[in-house]
Amino acid sequence: MGCVDAAMGPASSLGAFYTSFWWIPAGVLAAALAIKLPTIIRLWKDPLLRAVGGLLLLACAVFVFVAPSTIARVNRVTGVPNISAPWVYSLLTAFCASCLVLIIAWRDGLPEHSASTRRATRWVVSVYGGVIALLWVLFALADVPVERTRDLDTYYATTPFMREEILLYLLAHTTAVLITSKLIWNWIRTDGLDAWLRWGLKFLGVGYALNLAFDAAKLTAVGARWTGNDLDWLSLHVAPALACLSAVSIAVGFILPHAGQYLHERWRIRLAHRRLRPLYLLMRGVQGSGLPFVLRASPELRLTRRETFIRDVLLPLARRTDERLRERSYAAALGLGLPPERARAFAAAVVILDAVGAGPGADGGDAGHDPDTTELLREIGAVSRALRHPDVIRQIRARAPAPGDTVGVTE
Repeated sequence: MGCVDAAMGPASSLGAFYTSFWWIPAGVLAAALAIKLPTIIRLWKDPLLRAVGGLLLLACAVFVFVAPSTIARVNRVTGVPNISAPWVYSLLTAFCASCLVLIIAWRDGLPEHSASTRRATRWVVSVYGGVIALLWVLFALADVPVERTRDLDTYYATTPFMREEILLYLLAHTTAVLITSKLIWNWIRTDGLDAWLRWGLKFLGVGYALNLAFDAAKLTAVGARWTGNDLDWLSLHVAPALACLSAVSIAVGFILPHAGQYLHERWRIRLAHRRLRPLYLLMRGVQGSGLPFVLRASPELRLTRRETFIRDVLLPLARRTDERLRERSYAAALGLGLPPERARAFAAAVVILDAVGAGPGADGGDAGHDPDTTELLREIGAVSRALRHPDVIRQIRARAPAPGDTVGVTE
């Protein structure tokens, strides 16, 4: 996510435009952290979730401290010109290490479960910890008296020790991005991934590809200074735009698997609750009353209570169903071209309506056939959906007549 020294140099309208954007990716990353935070707190012992939280926190910090206004404030508070440079470089390097550790652990399993994962994690932490320490040593040796809040990379590109520091952080960032990108795209190509996870990885892959473009722009601008040329516009304008787009893509990559699965599950539960409405209304007519209203009940609880209510009312009713009518209705439904599963659901709907219309004193009148209450109670969703099609039920009843069969269709 590299986005250091956001457009540091002579003020320009384009530079100011990009400067204002540093707070946008910071906000997006903060939103990603806020979405993840409840799960992280609830499952605090999960090291992967803690790693995600730490990574997003570091990413937010990079964008907060890279803003020119924050750079100037940190320099002023500490009284050291350009001390924001090693600080932001260190945050960015720590972020790179966090990305590598997270992707390695995420793909290969938790560190305590794999010796190779533990070795890789130790290697990343030690190497990038050494890089951070070296960044501060090089800054202490460099002579950088002129504060640069926007173009430090190119302004000091040829200054002894600062030159090495700039090159070091860019190479460390590029290396981490290359390795992380390779791991991500290899992972995307594996079979059996959840769809939401696959899309999240794709956004992460795009984000890290934009990071590579950021590094290319920065290195080209710095290299141009070494050869006496001026390509500062790459560092001033192109690199910040790439960094912002990269941050948004990476944030979406982390949000999407969690938020997508959450929203999908919420939608599935609400849809199942709504689909049970026809059968619920029918059973409420049999019972004489429905479920009591519960304030602030969760979707899961409402679905469970509706399913329980339907089964409680349906169980004694199902024992009075006419199994011969069910068989005739099933054959009639197949004759209408319905697939077997839907035919069974429509046949069940027919016999339930028959039992409701016959009243509580009636029985199935079928001593040789025991009603299959297990399948009926298990398939209440399919039966409820069948009740939404009274025209089909009428056609089935017409093809499977039974003596005294005069029950209408209720929805």
